[in-house]
Amino acid sequence: MDRRNASLLIEKGRYRARLAQCAQDLARAQTLRHLAFHGREGRDADAFDVLSSHILVEDMCSGVLVGCCRFQPLDAGAISQSYAAQYYELSGLERFDGTLVELGRFCVAPGRGDPDILRLAWAMLTRYVDENDVKMLFGCASFSGTDATRYRDAFAMLRERHLAPDRWRPRVKAPQVVRFDAGPWAKVDTKRALLAMPPLLRSYLMMGGWVSDHAVVDRQMNTLHVFTGLEIAAIPPARKRLLRADAA
Repeated sequence: MDRRNASLLIEKGRYRARLAQCAQDLARAQTLRHLAFHGREGRDADAFDVLSSHILVEDMCSGVLVGCCRFQPLDAGAISQSYAAQYYELSGLERFDGTLVELGRFCVAPGRGDPDILRLAWAMLTRYVDENDVKMLFGCASFSGTDATRYRDAFAMLRERHLAPDRWRPRVKAPQVVRFDAGPWAKVDTKRALLAMPPLLRSYLMMGGWVSDHAVVDRQMNTLHVFTGLEIAAIPPARKRLLRADAA
C-alpha cells in the first residue's frame, strides 16, 4: 500500500477518513465491499488492491467502517493497465497530458445513508488531487442489476448531456454492452433519471464529469457500469471551493 500520503487524515462531525495502513485495514475494506456489492459476508478482493491506496471512512463513535474506496495514480501511457481497461478501449486517453487517478470499489455500508460519508471520502480525494497535481479522475460507476430498461431515463440523460469529448471517449471492448444511442429511450425525465443514478455518478456529473457512450453488462458483479471521467480543470470554481473547504 502507498504510504507517501499516509499522514492524510480528515475528521468531520462523527466521521474520520484516513488511508489504510496495514493488511487488517485492507481486509476490513474488502469485507465491507463484499457486503455492499453482494449483500452477504465475504471478501471482495482482486489483483488491483495491492496496487492501490485505500480510503477508509469510519464512525468515530463506534469505530465501524462505514465507507471506502481505492485509488491508483497512473501516467496516461499506462492506462491500459487500469481496472477499467479490462472493459473499455481507452487508447484515446493515452494522449492525455498529466497524471490520472483511477477510483474504484467506492461503497457505503448498507443502511448508512448519511451524505457526509461520501463527502468525507471526496474531501480526502480532493486533498490528494491538490497535493499531487492530479489532472483527471476516472473509474466505473455502477448501476445495480443488468436490466437496462430500469435506467432508460438515466441513460437517455447521459447520452444527451454528459458524453465524453470524442478525443477521450472510450470505445467498446466488452462482449456485452448497452449502447446509449440504441433506442427506444424515453424522452428524459430529469427527476427519474437522477433518482436512478448511483450517488457516485451524480457526484461526478455535478463536478462536470463525462461518461462513455455505452454501459458494460457485468454479470459477475450484477451491474451495468459506465466509464466516467472528470478533468480537474473543468470542475466549476464554486464546486472546487466547496470541495476544498471540506478537505481543509
